[in-house]
Amino acid sequence: MTPMTPKSLAARAAGILMSLSSLPGAHGIGDLGPEAHRFVDFLASSGQSWWQTLPVGPVGRGNSPYDSSSAFAGNPMYISLETLVAKRLLSKSQIEPVPTLRVRRVNYSEVTRYKEARLRRAFRTFEKKNPSDRGQFDDFRAKNVVWLADFGLFAALKRAFGGAPWNSWDRDIRIRKKASLRRVRAKLKREIRYQEFLQYLFESQWQQLRARCGRRGIGLIGDVPYFVAAESADVWANQEVFHLDERGRPTIVAGTPPDYFSSTGQMWGNPIYRWGTLREREYDWWVERFRGTFRRFDAVRLDHFIGFHRCWAVSGKARTAKHGRWVPGSGKPLFDRVFRILGHVQLIAEDLGVVTPEVRALRDDVGLPSIRVLQFAFGKDPDAENHKPHNHPKNCVVYTGTHDNDTTIGWFTDRKTNSTTRSKADIERELAFALRYLKSDGHEVNWDMIRLAFMSVANLAIIPMQDFLGLGSWARMNVPGTEHGNWEWRISGRNLTPSLTRRIIAITETYGRLSGSPTVRKGS
Repeated sequence: MTPMTPKSLAARAAGILMSLSSLPGAHGIGDLGPEAHRFVDFLASSGQSWWQTLPVGPVGRGNSPYDSSSAFAGNPMYISLETLVAKRLLSKSQIEPVPTLRVRRVNYSEVTRYKEARLRRAFRTFEKKNPSDRGQFDDFRAKNVVWLADFGLFAALKRAFGGAPWNSWDRDIRIRKKASLRRVRAKLKREIRYQEFLQYLFESQWQQLRARCGRRGIGLIGDVPYFVAAESADVWANQEVFHLDERGRPTIVAGTPPDYFSSTGQMWGNPIYRWGTLREREYDWWVERFRGTFRRFDAVRLDHFIGFHRCWAVSGKARTAKHGRWVPGSGKPLFDRVFRILGHVQLIAEDLGVVTPEVRALRDDVGLPSIRVLQFAFGKDPDAENHKPHNHPKNCVVYTGTHDNDTTIGWFTDRKTNSTTRSKADIERELAFALRYLKSDGHEVNWDMIRLAFMSVANLAIIPMQDFLGLGSWARMNVPGTEHGNWEWRISGRNLTPSLTRRIIAITETYGRLSGSPTVRKGS
């Protein structure tokens, strides 16, 4: 079968938003194994062109994929144990799941304990048996040394220091004195190699999945968080490009001002870039970040795009994000540099939030599609008019909701006011207007919203998997501003039925979004 290349973002198409962690499987969390390949087949059979994921790096505070310890590394929990059995690094008996892992939500601490033990066993087997792919491992290490050497050392040091923050480590290691780094590299050689081995497994399995996507005509859309975690290899290894004090503590941190989601704003806590220093270095760190990302993905959503124009900065000692100031971002020169080095890679601007004319001008100067969210179209959101389908431009991506929204069923049925700036009367007016706009009786409001998204002139419509399944708030992925109970939802393999496939492909075909003939993929 001749591989198909996915449509470009300029083609009329549709796709599904679902995190890798949400896939079904026997080991407590979705992974890159057989179920991921089956989901690709489901997408293709349903006439979809794109699979959009959440960030795929190691998770951070509150198990958030947007607070990762690395902007380059993959999450080892996504490594498929079944694939390691096929590689003879584990036996079938060694991957028998415990009953508590057979659940519909991810228990991150238990999954980590379970998989970590088996991944270390696989590493011992790999080292003892000297398998034929040892050379491939060495090639991987050499090709990725620009980030892997620091990440492997960082991960090994975190373990050696009992998980303590890097800015509390021994001073010479904290400030990266060369002699001290050479000493700890020698001392932690085996643990560093193990951490690099995990990244090798992740990347090998990822590229197998991407090849399956290519054969089935499915494009992969990734997600690049604008900020990185303070507790990350990126900050430790590149301290000069962040606003830190002499102890490595952020002097100003990122957040958002009060908005639709919170009356006190959102306190993210991520350190803020020193763009002047990055400009002097020709944005080298960002170029490498994009280079690594596009080895995995065909297009990338830029989370918090407004940060490239300006970001909300709060004192590192503040408790909420209510009081802060706007500080400038990189502007267009960063994108000029990225396009010059990597070609015109496909980017999507997540331009939600406090969107000023300057943010729109930057987005349009760079030539990026914007985002429209139907759940924002009917209420008091300041940008509501732009989210209404009759105002959509072609060069945009329309969603019923994103990972930060409630599911459509949850949005329609939830009348609580404590999580947003809306009053009960606001909510009632919003939903009544939505029903009038949708010409809906509310019986299948999720499918009415999907139909509205597919009808839009927007080039691309992306629907969260929860909305295709008609799930309520219990299946919500994230509640902004909270740190517990998020990122846990998982699908059941039984949900991906032939009747659902038929219904998705019918609505996709009706509105001219059916996966079509091969096209040339930009940025390849």
